Amino acid sequence: MELKVLKDCFTVCKLQPEARLPLESDFCFIGKTDEELSLVCPTACTPAATLEREDGWRGFRIDGVLDFSLIGILAELSAVLAAKRIGIFVVSTYNTDYIFVKQAQFEDARNALVQSGYAIS
Repeated sequence: MELKVLKDCFTVCKLQPEARLPLESDFCFIGKTDEELSLVCPTACTPAATLEREDGWRGFRIDGVLDFSLIGILAELSAVLAAKRIGIFVVSTYNTDYIFVKQAQFEDARNALVQSGYAIS
């Protein structure tokens, strides 16, 4: 399996329900529930008025389109990183999954994944 490194640094934040979303960005993941509006986007695109924010995330994208019948992909990736005590933040789209780690642990995460047989570009 191949992973691609996302070029940007990302922010995970919580917004007011009426916040303007940076939909013009190449990457913008929005989660809305009855309790919150969350956003993951490149740090440079983060709205100014956040309720809470966590900067300093780097990301990997699982390359290709994943079939919904595939089982355990995220479990395997997260197990590799958990064994190295690397926390993750995951976002899934219709096509694939994205795994974010803190910038300070990015190289350790990359090395752990490569040592476990994942190709990273």
